[in-house]
Amino acid sequence: MPINVLRVGRPSNDIERAARFYTKALGFDVLARFANHDGFDGIVLGHANYPWHIELTHQRSTTVPDAPTREHLLVIYLPVRTDWDAAIERMRASGIEPVAAENPYWDRLGLTFEDPDGYRVVLQNVSWTL
Repeated sequence: MPINVLRVGRPSNDIERAARFYTKALGFDVLARFANHDGFDGIVLGHANYPWHIELTHQRSTTVPDAPTREHLLVIYLPVRTDWDAAIERMRASGIEPVAAENPYWDRLGLTFEDPDGYRVVLQNVSWTL
């Protein structure tokens, strides 16, 4: 039976550099790649068993600006402390240090990191609930 999937797409000027941030530092897998699809190159990242993906695209001969604000966030909830610690260690081992969150709420139970295009990823050490 088909399942619903969330895919977040965003532009990048250097897909390979951005992909290293998400794969090496965050542990995402490369799920798919495409080249020159109507002038766009891209890579789809995520985890094979999770119904969500991040798609990084680059339109050939185009330069896009970095993230327009520090509030463009991807928030990942990692409630198990050992999983959160491992994610933080992967980031730091990749040479990526936390940045202060624009909204101080995110600094209370998590850490914020910035990807090569200026988009931010928050790793929260808490369960998400309504």
